[in-house]
Amino acid sequence: MIVCSCNVLTDHDVRSALSSEDAVPRTTGEVYHCLGCSAQCGRCALTIRRIMDEALATTAAARCRVNGHRS
Repeated sequence: MIVCSCNVLTDHDVRSALSSEDAVPRTTGEVYHCLGCSAQCGRCALTIRRIMDEALATTAAARCRVNGHRS
């Protein structure tokens, strides 16, 4: 699904930026930077933040299961 029509970014693009082996972006601005663009109108920022929160929560839960902790 396209989440940023100004830069034509999809939810898959955002998730791929969050799953890189390098430092994980912590802000929407860092996600744009990782994807080689910048915010234009800003209407997608909340959607990108939601995708980031979901992806990071899933990653944290997976780490807890791997380490033997319950989430």
